[in-house]
Amino acid sequence: MNALITELLAFIARPTASDDDFNALALKLFAHQFEHNRPFQKFCQGRGKTPRVVKRWQDIPAVPINAFKDLTLSCVPPDTCARTFMTSGTTRGDVKGRHFHPTMAVYDASMLHNFSRHFMQGDAKLRMGILFPTEDLMPNSSLAHYLALAIKHFGTPDSAYYLDANGLRTDALCEALQQAHDSGQPFALLGASYSFVHLMDALQERGTTFGLPQGSRLLDTGGFKGQSREVPMASFYEQLSTTFGVRREQCINMYGMTELSTQFYDAGNHSLPSVKRGSHWIRSRLVDPLTGQDVPSGERGILAHTDLANFNSVVTILTEDVGQASDDGFVLLGRAQGAQAKGCSMAVDQFLRVATA
Repeated sequence: MNALITELLAFIARPTASDDDFNALALKLFAHQFEHNRPFQKFCQGRGKTPRVVKRWQDIPAVPINAFKDLTLSCVPPDTCARTFMTSGTTRGDVKGRHFHPTMAVYDASMLHNFSRHFMQGDAKLRMGILFPTEDLMPNSSLAHYLALAIKHFGTPDSAYYLDANGLRTDALCEALQQAHDSGQPFALLGASYSFVHLMDALQERGTTFGLPQGSRLLDTGGFKGQSREVPMASFYEQLSTTFGVRREQCINMYGMTELSTQFYDAGNHSLPSVKRGSHWIRSRLVDPLTGQDVPSGERGILAHTDLANFNSVVTILTEDVGQASDDGFVLLGRAQGAQAKGCSMAVDQFLRVATA
């Protein structure tokens, strides 16, 4: 596996990659996972998809995302892994999906290269405020690790966390935001979407808004699934812009999930829905969840992501998110509903039935 990791790190470090190079590495990862990930192997065999017959990355079977809750999808024994990330478990009681990482080198390289390009926009460092708990408080959270990487590698020494076990540190954050305004130093505020909602509610009660300096930007992620109230996207980003004095073009959303090792970003939310884009080591398809086949051009489908950084689990996952293709990415249209949701559930049942036979 060490040779595969070395090749993958070199691939991520490249500025771009051709279709042929992506395909070749995807097939190599598929062959590795077919050999060492027993539930995945049985599922692929049940579909007649083996390394001998699969010649395109698009034909690698996509594993439904909920399978991470029911099966151990790992090429190595889980107890040998450096980290295990777990989902929130909000959609199926207390059952949590698990994603095992033998080493953090690949995940970290994927995050750092991608974040630098899509969020930092040429800046080496920014003063950062984090609206999420630390890794010490949430050791199994992929988002906690993601934000820890952001502040460690891209934050200035005066960067800080403003959400802890006692809740939002609103007074301290207001002081930091005011300092940024007075000094003209750009400020980056990053966190879960719902953390921003709580913060904006607190600031509204105080009658407080800010005018952050040019170059400041915001990053939210996670949406409002499982939260106490929904917030329309247009209202959310308009309130972000108004509260912090940051243009909506600099209100950036990150789309990611525990079961992936790579994130997607948009170029701000001036218009909605925004286009999500990835890097050269992840590619997406829009599929029918039952057949796994691409939907006709221009139609909505369920997003399936082939993430080469997922070297230890499964390289292709089937989400429960509806999307539509754009010229250079996709727009996210929400969770599967109706027939599409039923198709996703049937895909999970089919996977579990074959993989555990």
